[in-house]
Amino acid sequence: MKISKQFYSNITLSLLTLTLITACKPNPHPKNPHYEIKKPKVVHTPDKKSLQKMVKKLQGSPYVWAEEGPNNFDCSGFTYYMYGSMGINIPRVAREQAKVGKKISMKELQYGDLIFFATSKNRHKITHVGMYLGDGWFTHASTIKNEVVYSNLFTSPYYKKRLRVCRRYLPTSTTSQLADTTPWQTKQVMPKTFTSPNEASVKQLKSMKKAIVIKTPMANIEQNSAQGNFYVQVGSFIGKPKSALLYTITRNGYRYKIIKFPKSGRSINKLLIGPYKSRSDAAHILTKVKQSIQKDAFIAEIR
Repeated sequence: MKISKQFYSNITLSLLTLTLITACKPNPHPKNPHYEIKKPKVVHTPDKKSLQKMVKKLQGSPYVWAEEGPNNFDCSGFTYYMYGSMGINIPRVAREQAKVGKKISMKELQYGDLIFFATSKNRHKITHVGMYLGDGWFTHASTIKNEVVYSNLFTSPYYKKRLRVCRRYLPTSTTSQLADTTPWQTKQVMPKTFTSPNEASVKQLKSMKKAIVIKTPMANIEQNSAQGNFYVQVGSFIGKPKSALLYTITRNGYRYKIIKFPKSGRSINKLLIGPYKSRSDAAHILTKVKQSIQKDAFIAEIR
């Protein structure tokens, strides 16, 4: 059978095109990773609209280990970049990101909250993170697809079984208006920032009605007040502390606690950062708090 020159030409062109496409995609696990952390420029306000813009823009970005943008990401680098671009500083790696911010339950999940997974043999070790979008959907830098993708907790047994921690970092004034639907309720409308992957996933999503249950004890993977009695007291207030102050605390990566007590017929709110296991640990944090939050802060021991 005689094969024309045009046939060989078409084959050569196809192979060349495939080679060029493959060559453009970076190695997800480079031999010499860039471990130096690049802090993103603050270019957005901390709200849902800013996240929506970034989520839409960054879909399909290549996964590259130890990268935090602006073009390539690993899972925690992706979340670090998005929040950092809004001026919200969170730790760089997933296991540390899972320790700060406001702890929330799965039923409280809203757009922009981070969800953390244990994907290794150690069921308590946080190794992956994604950002929740609503109706079970989340976006993350996938080590399986080697790019930023959408996945769904309802339709993915893999992620459903491995979900461990949920955290919130956006200011309260914005998170209270984030969710357009009740969390964990299934609806026909998918989040507006993306198109649903396929009809099969949508049909399966519609059929799911029950919330996901985490069987792993949260105490095994998170810090709680039982682990320390030392705090950094920011101040005492008549009424609730201003939201701007609370936002500054969470933006700097700290957890806070408010204790209410009556005094002279008034309700006083004591604002605390912590807890910490020892006075020396609290003293270390106190120095930073005085510099960036409240110069009159001091150490308080509460039992």
